[in-house]
Amino acid sequence: VQLQASGGGWVQAGGSLRLSCAGQSFISSYVMGWSRQAPGKEREFVAAISWNGGNTLYADYVKGRATISRDNAKNEVYLQMNSLKPEDTAIYYCAARRVFAGTKFDYWGQGTQVTVSS
Repeated sequence: VQLQASGGGWVQAGGSLRLSCAGQSFISSYVMGWSRQAPGKEREFVAAISWNGGNTLYADYVKGRATISRDNAKNEVYLQMNSLKPEDTAIYYCAARRVFAGTKFDYWGQGTQVTVSS
């Protein structure tokens, strides 16, 4: 499973970023999502989207500020993050799993760094 995240960068608090994840054609059969890991902390769940994009899950700490979407025709997944906070600073990983429910993923790609300054 090869996943490549991009779109990270430096942004001031209150700003927005759109992360992208490129995968191969197989991703249409997976639940896709995002996790993040801040320095000194464990990796944590951010969001997930069902195979056809009809259902989404969000962690409480991003709910209302994040929108996950996917385009199976392009084999891509996106995470729009608004109203960013310094505590959102982390490496964001695109991830995949077979089951929709839960917060764990089975596969991760290389991450993209998001830095939010106050």
